[in-house]
Amino acid sequence: MPTECNPDLFGFAPVAGRAVVAAFDGGAVTSDAGALLLGATDRAIGLIDRFAACFEDRRHQELIEHKVATLIGQRVYGIALGYEDLNDHDELRFDPVMATLAGKLEARRADCAAVAGKSTLNRLELSRAQPSKYHKISHDPAAIEELFVALFMEAHKTRPKQIILDLDATDDPLHGHQEGRFFHGYYDCYCYLPLYIFCGRHLLAAKLRRSNIDAAAGSVEEVARIVGQIRAKWPRVRILLRADSGFARENLMAWCEENRVDYLFGLARNDRLVGEIEPELAEAAEESRRTSKPARRFKDFMWTTLDSWSRRRRVVGKAEHTRGEANPRFVVTSLGRAEAGARHLYEKIYCARGEMENRIKECQGDLFADRTSSATMRANQLRLWFASMAYVLICALRRIGLKHTQFAKASCGTIRLKLLKIGALVRVSVRRIKLAMASAYPWRHEWALAHALLSAAAR
Repeated sequence: MPTECNPDLFGFAPVAGRAVVAAFDGGAVTSDAGALLLGATDRAIGLIDRFAACFEDRRHQELIEHKVATLIGQRVYGIALGYEDLNDHDELRFDPVMATLAGKLEARRADCAAVAGKSTLNRLELSRAQPSKYHKISHDPAAIEELFVALFMEAHKTRPKQIILDLDATDDPLHGHQEGRFFHGYYDCYCYLPLYIFCGRHLLAAKLRRSNIDAAAGSVEEVARIVGQIRAKWPRVRILLRADSGFARENLMAWCEENRVDYLFGLARNDRLVGEIEPELAEAAEESRRTSKPARRFKDFMWTTLDSWSRRRRVVGKAEHTRGEANPRFVVTSLGRAEAGARHLYEKIYCARGEMENRIKECQGDLFADRTSSATMRANQLRLWFASMAYVLICALRRIGLKHTQFAKASCGTIRLKLLKIGALVRVSVRRIKLAMASAYPWRHEWALAHALLSAAAR
């Protein structure tokens, strides 16, 4: 009798005398079961609803299927799970986990899925600051910016005595003809030049800017806004700004001095500065030749420019000789000598700002903050905020749920790969929705601990 063939069954090489077959008949299966931790994190910090409150929806509510909070949650969760494009949501809208995170298993209308597709989400991303005839959803940029700072402050159980705000500008390469597109000589490409402000791992600002500007352009306004909001709640906190030489500008330093904010900025070297540390450079060169190892000296002095600075300021010079050549570096600061010596100031305080670059890499590399392919800067800024909120959400998961695990300092990409991307069979009954995850999942103990800690934080 001939074997009955099933065109939907795929055969592979046998194992241990048993046939190996596969078919797409598993039913409701998801590859993102771990995303339930994102939902638990949101309940602990209230991100999605507060983010949605920054939007105004003037659509006829009785005619719509997907509320703004559903759309925003879907976009933020999608980015956190690695789905960078709106096109991905034409398939994701049928995913049972996305529906569970949205709090609805089915749509009211028979021709709709539980969550939105790409066209509806696209209308959200094209929303304007003011509603119009063709744009019924609008958003408040100032409220969104305030939310980042509010979430940062709420992450602290007690008021800190001092915080360090790291500023940096980075390139966001463009490959189309987006609004505000300019060629940047340093990065050798057409790009935007977004401004990021972090405090440790916490993201406080992500400002999209044209690239035909100075790296520090607009930094005074951003810092003033953030410092004002922080001091309204923490009036006695000491604030230190830290950045590279692109931010050592007179207007920013003068503002800090007038508003009781300390600063530590890199300082671009020139002949006058190098001349100040010539003896130290000679000593370092001699030691390096004698030991065949890098050598460095530090010099602490007061200095001013010929015409751009309004006053003399403390400068620390690093006179280093390495790899057979001089490598002088400088920083300018408002910190006094008594509280931070020259070597400690440079090596322990200033050099620590390099960690911020890893945070930017997480935002752009893991969470697609550089996916700014819309035609307008307004839409691209909103995309940047969606990616930034996804970062804040994963950062909260890491801080609250993973603090006692091996993932306490893991990157967003690692957390997504190992804790969110879990295959599961979804069973929906009258009384519950169960996600049956693999019994051999290797990080089940860390996942269980995260669930317990997040549940406790949400109470």
